[in-house]
Amino acid sequence: MLERMWSAWRASYVESAPARVDPAPGEGSVFTRLLRSGEPDEATHIVHRGDLVFSILNIYPYTTGHLLVVPYREVPDLSDLTGDETAELWSMVTTAVGVVRAAYRPDGINVGINLGRPAGGSVPTHLHVHVVPRWTGDSNFLTAIGNTQTLPESLDASAARLRAAWP
Repeated sequence: MLERMWSAWRASYVESAPARVDPAPGEGSVFTRLLRSGEPDEATHIVHRGDLVFSILNIYPYTTGHLLVVPYREVPDLSDLTGDETAELWSMVTTAVGVVRAAYRPDGINVGINLGRPAGGSVPTHLHVHVVPRWTGDSNFLTAIGNTQTLPESLDASAARLRAAWP
């Protein structure tokens, strides 16, 4: 028998998504604005920079070590990437999976993309790939009942740990 644990709090998150309007023309996505900020990687939680894509911690992580792999160029869909961007994106995703495994020793890893707001994309104008470490039993009552996540490590500590594991 399949058991389901309903996370009713998630509905309010999903319903509030349209309130997060797309950026004004010329303003850019949160990733574009972060890259333009001139802030050091340590302050922005950028873990690794490639030529065409970069890896950054998710500031709203599902779990500790939740990485995003993002092209520098702001595009909404996989079909908008150049061949070189596609190759580097998937190469960095593969490396990021290895880095997460080395740094955290998770039981499993989710890799995924949400294309468009209806698919769950919180930044639908700027494609990004999630690399999420998972542990057996990592979902617990706090998320479902208390709308709370337990993250045992700060973003600064997570970024330092992942940078150290990056080849």
